[in-house]
Amino acid sequence: MDVRGDLSVDQQGTIVVRDGIGRLTPALAKVLFGRHGFVIQRPVYPDRAETFPLAVMRTGPPSDLPVLFIPGGPGMGSVLPYVGLRATATQHGLDAIMVEHRGVGLSRRDNRGRDLPLDAVTLEAAADDLAAVVQECGVKSVVAYGSSYGSHLAQVFAARHPELVAAMVLDSPLLSVEDDLAMVRAHRRRLLWDGDDPALIAVASAVQDLAATGISMAELSHAVEVVYEFAGPQVLLRLLRARRAGRQKQLWRQVSRLGVRQLEGRGVSGVMEPDLVAGIAYGQLGFGLPVDGEPLDPQLHFAEAAVRQPAFHGQPLDLPTQLAAFNRPLVVVSGDRDLRTPRPIAERAVSLAPDAVLVPLVNMGHSALDAHQSAAVHIAHALTVGAAHGLPAESGRLSGLRRRGASHWLGHALNVATRLP
Repeated sequence: MDVRGDLSVDQQGTIVVRDGIGRLTPALAKVLFGRHGFVIQRPVYPDRAETFPLAVMRTGPPSDLPVLFIPGGPGMGSVLPYVGLRATATQHGLDAIMVEHRGVGLSRRDNRGRDLPLDAVTLEAAADDLAAVVQECGVKSVVAYGSSYGSHLAQVFAARHPELVAAMVLDSPLLSVEDDLAMVRAHRRRLLWDGDDPALIAVASAVQDLAATGISMAELSHAVEVVYEFAGPQVLLRLLRARRAGRQKQLWRQVSRLGVRQLEGRGVSGVMEPDLVAGIAYGQLGFGLPVDGEPLDPQLHFAEAAVRQPAFHGQPLDLPTQLAAFNRPLVVVSGDRDLRTPRPIAERAVSLAPDAVLVPLVNMGHSALDAHQSAAVHIAHALTVGAAHGLPAESGRLSGLRRRGASHWLGHALNVATRLP
């Protein structure tokens, strides 16, 4: 079953999402889960007896070295959004494990049917959940494939339970909250405001032209991120010029508000549920760090929600130090259009780890696990057979594989919509 939804464009240029995901009910989630899922009981708090059912999916032929796929978010489900990923992984003979994150979807409630407490949903607890699942599966170790937030969780998992991680993939990695933010700001502004890249001079000029009209910088920053990542610079240039000319206002509104439901509240059941993971997102990952007053600041997108969320109190681990001690194979995956965890962060990760390679993917934004699942599965498979070092030479072929994942279809829809009058 493909649950990515159906994206199309109407005659006014409005993106229409006939959302198969949005209509999926908890009952359907349980049907999907029932085919390949199981539950283990986990402590709500590590020092107390109360437990909750943690949902786990395991698909494909059992092996001695499964791949533990860890999605982004935090708040992203595993059961519903990644049906296609698991099908692709099975086609390639992968033994794939996915854990429904505590506080999300089928792992949201305790045994009495109550939502888990906010302070029980932490990076440390989620990492220990992963360890318990690996041990329950009866294998000595796994390839941990973490994407975006999942890359951060994978590193915490590897640091707390190093004996369980044979190799690791950091797809669109997060390393150090405040250092990463500085690198993200510098990268976005260099490319799309200052125009330092000759190929993007026209785009940067169009961004500045639209900013000069007095448009909200929060709108502009987020719209630029979405369209550049999902559809590329030429589509972004068309939309910027159309908006500057007073056209495509409805499309602009949609794009600039995309993802708002992922910031707070219940979100979309089983797909993205941000409420119970707020302590991770804002308290441990700094989603609400202050804006700096300069153009294209990614923090503008979170500023309104941040005032109602937990304050940032710091990461539980110094991940750059931990990564320097990770002496097993490490693959870092980075899209050339990623504005959320851009290439400089990926390059830093590779420079820190003793046995690391970079796999650059072209014409891709953030997260191969969401935007290019065929490449993600091939990369994961390479680690299960000890072929990590050959992956950089394969990056061109991997980039050219057939694109799968919801992010890819949004890019198509934006391309069509910006061509309409």
